[in-house]
Amino acid sequence: MTTLELLVPAVPAPRTARHGPGAGTTAPIRLAVPGRALVLVAGMPGAGKSTLLAGLPRRPGLVVLDSDEHRAALARRFPRLPYRRYRWLVHLRHRLAAVRAALSGVPTVVVHLPATSTALRTAVALLAALTGRTAHLLWLHVDPDEALRGQRERGRLVPSGSFSGHARRAAAATAALRAGRAAGWRTVVVAGRPAARAGLVLDPRVS
Repeated sequence: MTTLELLVPAVPAPRTARHGPGAGTTAPIRLAVPGRALVLVAGMPGAGKSTLLAGLPRRPGLVVLDSDEHRAALARRFPRLPYRRYRWLVHLRHRLAAVRAALSGVPTVVVHLPATSTALRTAVALLAALTGRTAHLLWLHVDPDEALRGQRERGRLVPSGSFSGHARRAAAATAALRAGRAAGWRTVVVAGRPAARAGLVLDPRVS
């Protein structure tokens, strides 16, 4: 397993672009994903996962699964029903879509999940192994206040009790990943919100 940390508090040398009009700005996160690959983009709600994936260049052979698509579809179907009443259905549909995509012949599958729990991250790594894919984890680390700002920016706040649980588990996850405790993953990248805003590039060629 290869672990890389980018633009997270306490990291002294953030990666920057050095040439051209973008000089001095944060460079996109780049992952080599040759062959059959499953990339999990994880982090507590408000960490910047949707922002990161919105700017991911689409290409043939790439499937990007964001739970917001299921939430929006069900919101249109049940316009008067509070989200908390069908949240479970959004989660179920999103997880089933991830399993179908992993089983498919698509080379690169990217899955958006908070995955603050060790059990869920382990389950995704196991899904990759069972479907003949290399597993890559991109973990977005932010502090709780920053995550709350991110939620306000997107206009949707996670209930306080649920958010507290995410924040507690996310802190433990960051510590474990920084210590290299992430069995089942080919690569692990820990990044902060500035790196997420800079974007993600997936390279299907052998690095």
